[in-house]
Formats: sequence, C-alpha cells, structure tokens
Amino acid sequence: MSAKNQLEQLVINFQKKRPLRAGSLIITIYGDAVVPREGTVWLGSLMKLVDPMGISQRLVRTSVYRLVQESWLQTEKVGRCSYYSLTGPGLRRFEQAFQHVYSLSTREWSGSWCLVYLNQLAPDLKQKVREELKWLSFGSMAPGVMEHPRFTRNELLPLLQEWGALEDTIVMETVPMEQKSSKALRLQVRESWNLDELGGRYRRFLSQFRPVWRELQNEDDLTPAECLTLRILLIHEYRKILLRDPLLPEELLPGDWEGRSAKQLCRNLYRHIYVRAEKWLDETLENASGPLPGPNEKFYRRFGGLQDASDENEEGITAVGEPM
Repeated sequence: MSAKNQLEQLVINFQKKRPLRAGSLIITIYGDAVVPREGTVWLGSLMKLVDPMGISQRLVRTSVYRLVQESWLQTEKVGRCSYYSLTGPGLRRFEQAFQHVYSLSTREWSGSWCLVYLNQLAPDLKQKVREELKWLSFGSMAPGVMEHPRFTRNELLPLLQEWGALEDTIVMETVPMEQKSSKALRLQVRESWNLDELGGRYRRFLSQFRPVWRELQNEDDLTPAECLTLRILLIHEYRKILLRDPLLPEELLPGDWEGRSAKQLCRNLYRHIYVRAEKWLDETLENASGPLPGPNEKFYRRFGGLQDASDENEEGITAVGEPM
C-alpha cells in the first residue's frame, strides 16, 4: 500500500471509532496547530481542518458548543463569523496535557513520590478530583490515594485550589529512596498504571503508524493537506496514550517498553511532514484579522528541533523497533 493508501486507512479507522469524539480531536488541533499561531481561529477554518476526517460541519458546531460549555473554549463574534480560542483554564489544561507530547527527554527522577489523599472529600468532589488527577496521569495506589513520580506538591496545590478541593485534600511528597527500583515498587507501579494495558496501547499505535512511515521512505507523494491530516491523527492518537502515561523513570520500566519506540516513531513522522502541513495551514487558517501568523519560536523546538531535521531514513527505521 502507498503512503496515500495508508493514510486513507488511518482515516477510515478513525471514523469507525464510537463514539466519535470530535471535541477531543479539536483540542488536539488547537494544541498542535492553533496555539502556536496566536491561538484564535475562525470556525470555518476548523471545519476545513476536520473535513478530510469525515467530521461534518454540524458535528463541529455541536462539539465547539460543548467545549465552550465545559470552559475549554471561548468565542468572539465579529459580524456573522465566530472565532474561538482556549480559555485561561483551557490553556492551563492544554499545557498540562501537551507538555510531554513534543519532548524527547524527561528530567532525572529523584526517587520521591507525590501522594494525594482524597478520603476527606465529599463523594462528588472526590470523583471530580480523581478524574482530574487521572487526566494528569496520576495512578491509583489504593482506594482514595493517588500517586505520581514526577509531580511536586507545589505544582499540584494551585490546581487543587482551582478545583475547590485544597482544604480537604492531603498532599505529601515522600523522601527520595536510595533504592529506586525495588521489586515491590516495580510491582506496585505495574498495578497502579496497568502497564500491560498501556503497553498494548503503544503497540497498537506502532502498528497503525509504522506502515505509513515505511511507505514514506519508498515514495513520498503526500500533498500538504494530506500531511496535515496525517499529522493531526498522529498527534491525536499519541496524545491519548500519553494522557494515561506518567512517563515513569527508566528504573521502573520494562526493558522492552514500547513507549520508547512510539516516541521515536512519532518524532520521525512529525519532522518528516511538518513543513508541508504548515504550508497548508499558512494558506487556510484565518482569524478576524485575516490569515493566521506563522508558528512561534517554541513550535520549532518540538521534538528536539524541527528546523534541524534531516533525512534520517535509516536511523528512523531502526529506532522505531524495526528488525535490523
């Protein structure tokens, strides 16, 4: 199958998902393509972006309306046109969700853990906080206790304040341990985050996007619009996995952890197609002033530097777990 055929299959697979979460895809689009270009876009531009994925204009309007009700997006009317941007809370949630997507490395782990005790919260608020913490990839150590190896108490307290749960939540940081990867700790980690399921998600991601990467090495005839569609689907699927992945320290991961190959594949594909995708965005996205400005400097630092990308065919194929 050609790269075009592989892309068509990715779109078909996306369309088969039930329920079809167009709102989640729109958040991916904002994070990947709109926020780097000052963050506001015309509703008609959004419709053009998702049309190749089979999302109707009606579904876009419904999804955007829900995102406004959920405080993700805010709207501005200019004449008969509507322009949407992330709200303040939406931008913070976006930054928390996307901070690891485009990064190649994580800071060294000290050996400490952030523990959050929820048992003093009212049932409804407890459920809300649990869901918010799961969104931040916290694991469940025990009923009413959530854990994370990298979050700090100071990072979490402002969020608890925003959720109205600060006074009734106990947050602790453990003292760093000399032995960072004991057998008992590795078993606890596997249970808290269900690493078997998470590894399966990464394997499915690799099986979805490896074929198109292979074909791009042989014959790359994707148009700018097709490159953008591929890029959106790539980041959308990868982001959904990272929402459940706390990016555990190497000491606690299996030796054959699929997340390493998935990140390398995502990086290689993104760097290969981003220039053509940006060309389509330059020509299509609009705000109230006209065409959106180009992406900011931070955009070009994604995946270790986009402007430094070179032809890495051999490196890329072996790096994503292909047989040598």
